[in-house]
Amino acid sequence: MGISYVEFEDEAGVLRRYRKHVNGRGLVATTAKVDPTAFVDPTAYVDPGAEVQRNASIGPGGWVDRDAIVAERAVVGVNVHVGRRAVVGRNAVVGPYAVIGEGARVQNGARVPREFSIAEGDEFRATSDDLRRLGLAA
Repeated sequence: MGISYVEFEDEAGVLRRYRKHVNGRGLVATTAKVDPTAFVDPTAYVDPGAEVQRNASIGPGGWVDRDAIVAERAVVGVNVHVGRRAVVGRNAVVGPYAVIGEGARVQNGARVPREFSIAEGDEFRATSDDLRRLGLAA
């Protein structure tokens, strides 16, 4: 099976090329880095310059905006928008319909609630329960 591409025009009128990711068939910009072990749902997008690391998962309708990072084993839920230059830490879980603002950070192991919005540049911290779930807190 050959590589198939889809092209979109961005807000500046520049034509951007996306390819279907090997694991999930979601659309990944040709300038994005997505590990082959990551899952990108067929209805999800990963924009130019973004990075999705090992064993991360981007759910249905998920959108990883330009230059954002989704770290190892992070889960981005249904219809989540990870804003430009935002970072979702290792083992973090972002609930359905959440919005991670531009330049915002979700700490390693944090669990962002359903429909929660993290403001531009803010940091969402992991609770002791989040860390305990990962075996990192006493």
